[in-house]
Order: sequence, then structure tokens, then C-alpha cells
Amino acid sequence: MIDFSRNHFELFGVAPAFALDHAAVERAYRALQGEVHPDRHASAGDAERRLALQASARVNEAYRTLRDPVLRAQYLLAQHGVNAADETDTALSFEFLESALERREQVADAAAAGDEDTLERMLREVRGDARAREQELGRLLDQERAWDVARERVRELKFLDKLAEDIDSALAAAET
Repeated sequence: MIDFSRNHFELFGVAPAFALDHAAVERAYRALQGEVHPDRHASAGDAERRLALQASARVNEAYRTLRDPVLRAQYLLAQHGVNAADETDTALSFEFLESALERREQVADAAAAGDEDTLERMLREVRGDARAREQELGRLLDQERAWDVARERVRELKFLDKLAEDIDSALAAAET
């Protein structure tokens, strides 16, 4: 069974960093799930089955966190006492909010017009901005240890991810 006192990075045997070896995370996930999957403990006693279920849930949670850039950054920040997951903390720079509002309006207009080309262009732009935030987060978290600035970038990345999901939905609706 797994050691529940280990953090996600320790559990997966990877360095606590934003920039991860994703192949190593995948290998560790498969190995851990092979060890703790409840089906492997189906014939065990109740206590061992419950423990296997808890271990599997813990491994899945760690995997989801390490795979998702926003969740991984929030987790890293939390490891350093910085809460970047507070839903009531929505402070973003004026420039970012202004740009975001303009983009939302453009998405709404393009969606209303069924303009797939504009939606696809905007999706590429938003995903490009998200990748740039991820690269910046890697530098801020892994090299500079600039927790407060990284906290702001995580909120921006979360917003960009949500905007990309909304554009994807608008594209799907435009295609039908």
C-alpha cells in the first residue's frame, strides 16, 4: 500500500516542480494503480479493501493534480503556504481584466454569428497565452520562487483555461 503521509510529488517519485517529466508521472501512475487498484484487493478483508479504495482515490487525486497545470501550480504554492485556490480572491490586473472582457465579448459576438473562423483563431490565441503563462509559471515557481507573482499568474491561467473551454463549447455549438 502507499504511504498516505507523502505529498503528491513524493508519491509519484518526481521532484517538486512545476516543470515535470510527464512520462515519469504516467509511468508512476500506472505502477501505483497496479499496486492499489481495488480490483487487486477484491478478495481481501473489508479493512484492506477500504484501504485499497482510499489509496486508489489518493493516487487518482495526485495524478489529476500533477497533470493539470493550474492544479499543479496551486498545489506547489500551497506547499509553500500560499493559497492560490481561494475562489473569493479574484484580484487580477486591470490590463488582464480589460483584455479578458474584450475577448469574452468577441467570443459572444462570434458565437452569435456562428463565425467558426474567428472562434478558432481566438482559441489558438487563448491557448498560446495559456502556454506562455505556463512557461512563466515554470520560471517563477521552479527558479525564482516568486510565490506572490506566481499566484497571480495561476489565477490568470485558470481564467484562460476557462475561456478556452467556453470557446470550445461555442465552436461545438456552431458546428451543429
